[in-house]
Amino acid sequence: MSDGALAGIRVIELGEMVSAPYCAKLFADYGAEVIKVEPPTRGDRARSWGPFPNDTPDLEKSGLYFFLNTNKKSVTCDVRSAAGREVLDQLLDGADVLIENYLPPHLRELGLDYASIAAKHPDLVVISVTPFGQTGPYAEWNGHDLNAFHLSGASNRYCGRPDEAPLEQGTFAADFYGATTAATWGLAAVYGRDLVGCGQQVDVSCAEAIAATFTGGQNIGGAAQDGRFDKRTGVGMSLGAPATILPCKDGHVWVLALEAAQWDGLARAMGNPDWMSVDIFQNMLSRAENRDMIYPLIEEWTSQHTKMEIMDACQAEGCPVTAVFTVQEAAEHQHIKDRGGLVSLEHEALGSIRTLGAPFQLPECPGGPATPAPLLGQHNTEVYGALGLDVGALTADGTI
Repeated sequence: MSDGALAGIRVIELGEMVSAPYCAKLFADYGAEVIKVEPPTRGDRARSWGPFPNDTPDLEKSGLYFFLNTNKKSVTCDVRSAAGREVLDQLLDGADVLIENYLPPHLRELGLDYASIAAKHPDLVVISVTPFGQTGPYAEWNGHDLNAFHLSGASNRYCGRPDEAPLEQGTFAADFYGATTAATWGLAAVYGRDLVGCGQQVDVSCAEAIAATFTGGQNIGGAAQDGRFDKRTGVGMSLGAPATILPCKDGHVWVLALEAAQWDGLARAMGNPDWMSVDIFQNMLSRAENRDMIYPLIEEWTSQHTKMEIMDACQAEGCPVTAVFTVQEAAEHQHIKDRGGLVSLEHEALGSIRTLGAPFQLPECPGGPATPAPLLGQHNTEVYGALGLDVGALTADGTI
């Protein structure tokens, strides 16, 4: 199955930045044909975000754009014009899926809302990935990734010290979670068309994807049921110890030893210090109550060793202590390399560039980036020519 697990599925992507492009990338990296529709001249806004080599902006050299758009074809089309929407209609005629991440009011203005699209293309699966979803009081609000993340309660639950303001989350977490959710259930909708007799809209709210996975039922569900939920601790866990990040000789380690066997393993790795055998430390809950006493004692040991020495010693004793790798260390890590986590591709503007490989392993039909992100409008002639359209005329009047 060298063509990929999703070979034969045709996807039109009408999206910008992260959520829709990453959703479409997951289809493309596993064999689907993905045609990315970009605005003429400027293209996807991600092309302007970078990072850029030598910090020099260039629409064809954005690192964010490159990562999000491997294995795709790029065509340009001004969908704001009537002529452009006619061209898009012809693209949708032969498609299985449309992936988009525009806010509902914008699509209605263009006549590209789901009701309008389904009237012409009833078998099409439309995957809509937005901060707040297609319905509800916030559906038409202007919003982005961080708006969605903070609406979920996740930042108040996890980010920051308990007696200080919550912290911002890393950019695009909600978009990536929303995109992965959208790809999963969008694919289910494709294979479910025979069951329902037509296509349907997959309505994904990035805020809800974060609420379900980051914050979870024990927090939002618990608060809704009886007003009980966990609160951020800043360092470690409130109900068990040790479970925290501690400094070591060359960085930091994540120390986790909640179960009895894990605690015993940590003790062996540390040379069985007498204090670890005290009765009060034989239960993770009582250890949590005395974390202020325990963590400095463990840190005395970690500060004498490197993170790899600590991780290797603890793993050998059955304790899941892990080195906290920097981004650079992760990019060069042998485990990631051996699993195909990084691949090299040749790009016309960037030259040889490494990017992340397939996030999911399918041994019988491997996926992942095989062709680089396309240049803006690189496939206009190929795609529009196959539809019998006059590429020269469409270019001259600004439609593409």
